[in-house]
Amino acid sequence: MKTFSKIAFLMLMPLLTLSFSQCSSTKKLQNDVSFAIGDVYYEQNNSGKTVFIPLKSNPKNIVLDSIYFQGKKAKLVLEKETYVGRFIKESVEKPDMIMSNEPYAEYGNKAPKLPKKTKFDLKEDECIISYKENLASKYFKIRAVKKP
Repeated sequence: MKTFSKIAFLMLMPLLTLSFSQCSSTKKLQNDVSFAIGDVYYEQNNSGKTVFIPLKSNPKNIVLDSIYFQGKKAKLVLEKETYVGRFIKESVEKPDMIMSNEPYAEYGNKAPKLPKKTKFDLKEDECIISYKENLASKYFKIRAVKKP
């Protein structure tokens, strides 16, 4: 019985070690960043929302990757010293569905798309910026995103 418990211990120990090592890889927000940004604002139009992040200085040439805003995620694109994130509005039209008491008649129906949940809980006027520094992904929060 002692050998069985030793074998079980030796088999479970690496699994336990691996599970605790994942705790350190959680998303941590940076308090200080090595670049400076201006006032972040967004515009809303018929096709969706566009967030503008003007750069004041970027001494280490850090590349901003993506933005999390109002429950959605978008890639950031650099346009004339301003990073732009575009959130395209999804179609409001519902697709035609066949409803029948015969299962084979509903074969062509597509499953509904469920909204993806983001990694962060944010207020309506907050966003999270993801960026790469020394090959590591880092995140920081911007508060008071304005709508002009």
